[in-house]
Amino acid sequence: MLAAAPPALPHTGSDTQLLIAVLLSIGAIVLLITKLKLHPFLALTLGSGLLAAVAGAPFDKLLSSFSTGFGSTVAGVGLLIGLGAMLGKLLADSGGANIIADTVLSRSGPRALPWAMALIAAVLGLPLFFEVGVVLLIPIVLLVARRGNVPLMRIGIPALAGLSVLHGLVPPHPGPLVAVDALKADLGVTLALGLLIAVPTLIIAGPLFARLAERWVGPLAVPEATAPEETEKPEHAPSFGAVLATILLPVVLMLGKALADVVVDDPKAMPQRVFDFIGSPLIALLAATLLGMLTLGRAAGFSKARISDTVGRSLGPIAGIVFIVGAGGGFKQTLIDVGVGNAVSEWSGKWHISALLLGWLIAVLIRLATGSATVATITAAGIVAPLAADMSSTHAALLVLAIGAGSLFLSHVNDAGFWLVKEYFGMSVGQTLKSWSVMESVISVVAIALIMPLSLII
Repeated sequence: MLAAAPPALPHTGSDTQLLIAVLLSIGAIVLLITKLKLHPFLALTLGSGLLAAVAGAPFDKLLSSFSTGFGSTVAGVGLLIGLGAMLGKLLADSGGANIIADTVLSRSGPRALPWAMALIAAVLGLPLFFEVGVVLLIPIVLLVARRGNVPLMRIGIPALAGLSVLHGLVPPHPGPLVAVDALKADLGVTLALGLLIAVPTLIIAGPLFARLAERWVGPLAVPEATAPEETEKPEHAPSFGAVLATILLPVVLMLGKALADVVVDDPKAMPQRVFDFIGSPLIALLAATLLGMLTLGRAAGFSKARISDTVGRSLGPIAGIVFIVGAGGGFKQTLIDVGVGNAVSEWSGKWHISALLLGWLIAVLIRLATGSATVATITAAGIVAPLAADMSSTHAALLVLAIGAGSLFLSHVNDAGFWLVKEYFGMSVGQTLKSWSVMESVISVVAIALIMPLSLII
């Protein structure tokens, strides 16, 4: 059972003091992460202490507030991150990712390749974290470029866009999940609207922008250092249909819950109770992971011991992500408890700025400063959380998406993803800025440009 929220941290200062506290704490987090190379978990923890100190809150109350936020966030999101990592590891080790790529690419002509790569990335991006998706997908991109003599940017940008759009806008990725939890948004509605926004955003930032990126960057040779060697296919491999069904199962279950909420709209009715259970994120991802042990692990010829080992090894690399997300939740709770959220709500009323645009702008600023989409999402969600209290479920979901869109803006040299893409594609810093960084900005701007008018319609 989650602990009850602690009472708000008392502070005797003005709204100006609160604003100074927020700016100093976020500035400290940025400096600690970017200049001193401190781990984001420690940076967020220290930033929470600085926030409470400058706001005039007693430190004994700070500990309760931070630990409550940390615990509730890990309880709500940590389990899902763990299950997502297990499913992603099964997908990688069984060869399921290559099965999807080979099947789609074998049916695509040269003109359709950018669209095929965007589709592959979007499908793989559903259960995989961005970094894992890059590591899995980029070798496939390099192989395709070399085999088909296709310009690297023409298929590389759609692949990266597919992964990035899903990472920023669609649960069960950590950023959107944390924002859903912080804003008390409905996960099924957020998932449905996220997919609705993601499709046109991916088309514009992927295959269409790739033409410009190819012109700006110029011809790129496939780097020998990162291109995979041609190897024989394993003797055993899961089928394309089984892999696709496993990946899409949690999405279908969560969308089914959202549909039942609209169609049935009776919490006591048995159909809705069933869908509420099987469509909850924990059950949906657990079902997909258990199914994946059969459709991916056993189909690839894995023994029970190897499946167990694969699942166990998936948890080590995500420990850091869970702690960062948890510390972000603690920072968020501290922001709320010192009264920052209420102050922002009052300021936004005076400025007459849309809550969606405000959430996007805050996320953009934090993304530019820290380089972390997850930190940007967590912090922005904590700051604007009070604005979602009186929103409808659809508008709260759109606020989650607006924050997610802002968190993707202009990846540059302080973002680990920037260097990952640069090294894999063998590009210079300038070429990476012209392609990857601009692509991220296009995703962010196109998404908010679609979200704003959609909020007027629904």
